Amino acid sequence: MRPVRLALLTLLTACATSLVDGGPVDPTAAPVGYDDTPRLPDGWRVHDVARPVPPPASARNTRDLLRPPPPGAVVLYDGTGLDAWLAEDGGPARWMPVGDGSLQVNGSGSIRTRQTFGDCELHLEWMTPPVAQGESQARGNSGVFLMGRYEVQILDSWRNTTYADGQAAALYGQRPPDVNASREPGCWQSYDIRFRAPRFAADGALLEPARATVRHNGVLVHDDVAFVGGTRHREVASYAAHEAQAPLMLQDHGDPLRFRNVWIRPLPAR
Repeated sequence: MRPVRLALLTLLTACATSLVDGGPVDPTAAPVGYDDTPRLPDGWRVHDVARPVPPPASARNTRDLLRPPPPGAVVLYDGTGLDAWLAEDGGPARWMPVGDGSLQVNGSGSIRTRQTFGDCELHLEWMTPPVAQGESQARGNSGVFLMGRYEVQILDSWRNTTYADGQAAALYGQRPPDVNASREPGCWQSYDIRFRAPRFAADGALLEPARATVRHNGVLVHDDVAFVGGTRHREVASYAAHEAQAPLMLQDHGDPLRFRNVWIRPLPAR
């Protein structure tokens, strides 16, 4: 068997048998986080060092990968071009298309969709670098920002200890996932997110918070959970009235992650 084929087979086997040898968190690692940040409505501090990390959950089923877009979905990336995207500043998106049909973060800045969205169903697939480098938030970091404000964290959370509300699939700085469904570095992972945009009164008062149901690698990790507000680091999130639809954003946090099979389906108003 050729070495390249053998390496690929080894990688696929590892990805298919994730969550072995004690799960995706290193049980010997010291806690990570803060003890001086303000408290969230649930009583925990933002990025609380004492907040328990979610337990591991099996993510061996890969049927969620390469899931085709349903009727009515808008294809945002299928390996054929960046026409659906702009740089965060409105210029051309400069992430790097890769020969396997994926798109790689390359340090050129975050990207956002040309089209705007409110209530939606989002599917995207992502992969952290096969060779893990760094630790905590400096390892495979990115994020998907619904309406450019409400972040579902992307991180290499395989045997990588960080604060609970900052690990993969967390509503960043607000709510950890119920379980850690991470696959190993170099394995494709998926998010399926059902998002409901916030509603504001004419005077800007919040009528309904933004809400999200999230499946990470097919595992339900948030069930209709309300966002505290727009994402913040080391601060309690808050709401400010904004438009009913806004671009989706993918974050460039400096790590060379890859994305593929990104599509979004607008949902009818409630």
